[in-house]
Amino acid sequence: MNSIRQVPTRVKSRRTEVSLGAEREHFDKQQLNSISKAITSTETPVKEKHARRIILGTHREKGAFTFWSYALGFPLASSSILSWKFCHVLHKVLRDGHRNVLQDCMRHHSSLVEVGKQWGHLHDRYGQLVAIYTKLLCTKMEFHAKHADIPPNLEVTDEVLERAAGTDINNVFQLTVEVFDYLDCELRLADTVIRQLNTSIAISTLTSGQCRLAPLIQVIQDCSHLYHFTVKLLFKLHACLPADTLQGHRDRFREQFQSLKSFFNKARDMLYFKRLIQIPRLPDSPPNFLHAASLAKHVKPVVVIPDEDEPEQQDDDDDDAELLIEVNDAPTSSVQPQQLDIFDQAFGPPNGGFDDRDLQIESLKRDLELLRAELERVKAEAQRYITQLKSQINSLEAEVEEQRAQKQHALMENEQLRMELEATRRRNAEHESLQTTFFEADQKAQATEQRYNKLKEKHTELVASHAELLRQSADTVKMLSATQQTQEEVERTKHQLTFEINRIKQESDMKLEEQKFEMDRLRRELEEKVAEMTRIKDNMQNTEKTSEQMNSSMTALQAEKERLMRSVSEKDAELSSLRQSTQVQQSSLQQEREKSSRTLEELQNKLQEKSHQEEQMKKKLLEEQFALLQGTITEAENIIQDAVAKLDDPLHVRCTSSPDYLISRAEATLGSIDKVKKGHADYLSNMGDAAGLLRALTQFSHLASDTIVNGSATAHMAPTDHADRLTENCRDCASQSLQYLKDLKSKATLQKADPAAIRAAVQKILRLGQDLRPKGRDIGQEELGDLVDKEMAATSAAIEEAVRRIDEMMNQARKDTSGVKLEVNERILFSCTDLMKAIRMLVIASTELQKEIVESGRGAASIREFYAKNSRWTEGLISASKAVGWGATELVESADKVVLHTGKYEELIVCSHEIAASTAQLVAASKVKADRNSKKLTVLQQASRHVNEMAAKVVGSTRTGQENLEEKDAMDFSGMSLIKLKKEEIESQVKVLELESQLENERMRLGELRKQHYGLAGVPLVDVLDANSGTSSPNNSASMSPNLNKPALRKKPVLAQKPTIPPKNMFK
Repeated sequence: MNSIRQVPTRVKSRRTEVSLGAEREHFDKQQLNSISKAITSTETPVKEKHARRIILGTHREKGAFTFWSYALGFPLASSSILSWKFCHVLHKVLRDGHRNVLQDCMRHHSSLVEVGKQWGHLHDRYGQLVAIYTKLLCTKMEFHAKHADIPPNLEVTDEVLERAAGTDINNVFQLTVEVFDYLDCELRLADTVIRQLNTSIAISTLTSGQCRLAPLIQVIQDCSHLYHFTVKLLFKLHACLPADTLQGHRDRFREQFQSLKSFFNKARDMLYFKRLIQIPRLPDSPPNFLHAASLAKHVKPVVVIPDEDEPEQQDDDDDDAELLIEVNDAPTSSVQPQQLDIFDQAFGPPNGGFDDRDLQIESLKRDLELLRAELERVKAEAQRYITQLKSQINSLEAEVEEQRAQKQHALMENEQLRMELEATRRRNAEHESLQTTFFEADQKAQATEQRYNKLKEKHTELVASHAELLRQSADTVKMLSATQQTQEEVERTKHQLTFEINRIKQESDMKLEEQKFEMDRLRRELEEKVAEMTRIKDNMQNTEKTSEQMNSSMTALQAEKERLMRSVSEKDAELSSLRQSTQVQQSSLQQEREKSSRTLEELQNKLQEKSHQEEQMKKKLLEEQFALLQGTITEAENIIQDAVAKLDDPLHVRCTSSPDYLISRAEATLGSIDKVKKGHADYLSNMGDAAGLLRALTQFSHLASDTIVNGSATAHMAPTDHADRLTENCRDCASQSLQYLKDLKSKATLQKADPAAIRAAVQKILRLGQDLRPKGRDIGQEELGDLVDKEMAATSAAIEEAVRRIDEMMNQARKDTSGVKLEVNERILFSCTDLMKAIRMLVIASTELQKEIVESGRGAASIREFYAKNSRWTEGLISASKAVGWGATELVESADKVVLHTGKYEELIVCSHEIAASTAQLVAASKVKADRNSKKLTVLQQASRHVNEMAAKVVGSTRTGQENLEEKDAMDFSGMSLIKLKKEEIESQVKVLELESQLENERMRLGELRKQHYGLAGVPLVDVLDANSGTSSPNNSASMSPNLNKPALRKKPVLAQKPTIPPKNMFK
């Protein structure tokens, strides 16, 4: 018979089939419980623990699918408070949820927009807030979806922000505008919430006020990061774009800065935020983007949220209880049988086997009920899974559509790429054809060059033929003058003939007039006779006697008439013959005139042809002369450009030159400029002869190149200020020379070309070379030898005096001090004594080496003559000796002050560095003329290393003594409150900034002092040594100490450049 204890085993075996969904069911219930408790219609703030469970749920399922599946069921359109709290929870989920939350939220972007539009049209206080909040969330999702490198919580490093902005200035500009819009939405929400609180006279301690203020915590967190982003991006924009272009950005930032500062100040004064968040303080004024150094003063605002757990409320105890019931369902089924067994043991079974069957029936009924409940739960879960799968199917279908659109877009891009590939191939083909054309053009150029050579050969022939043509032209001119004389004679004959013809015409006209007058007279007489005959006839009627007389008179008159007619005809014949002769003469004159004109035209044509050929020859000659000028200018440009290229050549850095040689080159260049100007004027007056200008340009190009190269070489060994100005003037000389050559190269600017700018640049180089000449030559050359010995002796005496004073200070310190102070003083004075002894050995070694150099190099000359001949090297030795003596004196003075507690340890350290630098100068000045294999040089180098070790020992003992004597107060801050600690921290930061500012100012002052010192000191010692020993190799120059830039003859040596010692950190 089956026992009742075996029933739960069968139930447990069935439950294992659905145990995989139990955990998911518990998770869904927990999420539903948290979401339903967090998003309610009551006017209370969202509890942090509910929001935390929702956020943990997103990290567990790696997304916000469950959150949105439950959130979509809320009636957001019916309650503005419910919508407000939903936006708050969604803001938290976006900021602190899993990274896939943003993708899930973007699927519901349109729903969020609809909710905001709906509440925006209603006159409800929370509704207006919901409309602004939804716009902020939409802007946040769109921004982070577009810029995937920036997470929704905005916690990124500056490197990630730089990578997101990119290198394209247009992208940086667009990103800045988007951050402005983002920050505007945040500030608008904060301003609206605070304004409603002021209007409703709400207090931040009330639940109604806290419900509105709770989302501002996330707003404060976002605003702090967005403000930092805006400052970084604006500084980057101002580094690439002009200030006028970004005036609108600066105005907009200034408005946002004032709004954000006002919001932070108001929120900081509210009691609600004091225990939940620490709000940063913004500076009093916005950053100055026009000054790039202001970026270093920018401090990123940091929002701090303290870790405070909320007290557990009673209403959440049900969750734990429910969790226990769900997890331990299986064991409860065995509680009842165990109780039954105990009952049977106490009272026994009622009726034996019958009772067992009843119990089995009851247990089976209970199992049946449990199985039914489990089946219902499985059905509900299956239905929920179906709903989820349907929603997933919808989302997958949407993704498929999106993939299809992307596929179509990819196909279009593929087609565009194919077209671009074809275009590229066509361009490659064109490029190949262009290369072929280039080769052909190159061949044509070579052929042209050959033709040019042939034309040049023919030029000489043409010059000879031109002389021959000039001779022929002279003969032609003579022939033309003879022809002109013949023409003048023909003209004179023509005028004479014309005069004769006119005279004959006049005589004939006069004769005709006389004949006409005579005929008129005879006609009148005839008429009179006729009238008289008429009268006679009339009278004949009267008289018959007179008739015979009238007849005889008539006969006589008739005869007279015939005689007159014959004379008239003779006159006409004579006139016609005269006319014919005149015509013959005119025709002969016309033929002669035509012949003369033809001869004249032929001569004029020949003369024009000769003049045309002469003009062509002159034009060709001018073109060849200009071509030669252009070739010369091109070569001159190449020479000057090669000199400019050496200015930036790293191999040229080791080349050096002296100011004297630079001055000689500059003066020669100025002389060549005058020759170029004269040649230019001659060429403009006679462009057929460019020989003078070509010679002047060739000389000028070489001299200008030498000036530029030697100017750069001189700048390598000059002080920084002089070197920069000298290099800049060399570049200016090169640019002005190239511009002048460019003007000469073009016919349009040939007349205006003027070398005045080149002359000014070369004069500047000349003045700088004169400034770089060594100063301090007021000492006679014959006194230098004695002065070297005197300075070396004075240096030795100064060292002996320093040792004596140190011994006195040691004895006095032993009398006046004791304990730790005595130990510190003895250690410092012993190290100073060792240093003085090392310096003394160095001076002795240097003196011995100098004697060896003088003996080996002076030859037959005396020691004074050797020092006078090498005056600059001698001046370097004098300067180095003075520097060593001065340094020893100053070291003793500083040690005395330290022992007497009236000086500073830093003075002793600086004097040690100064002595090390001065001895290095002395060693470098001594070994520059020494033989490389000299044993005394080896001794000098060992002594120099020993001096450096002793100087380091002085510095170490000084710092050790300083640390032993300083009293360090214990820093105990345990009794201070948070506000007091913050105040002390701010005061300490202010003091640190003040000290850093003072340190920076002192460093700038030190740099200016050194610059002025170098300017007063004159030419560096390396130039002097180079000028006196031309055989010194670049290796020797390179091995010399950088501290050789000392004054030649000054009382105080140049300060040695030492590495900057960083200040001690005040806060461990």
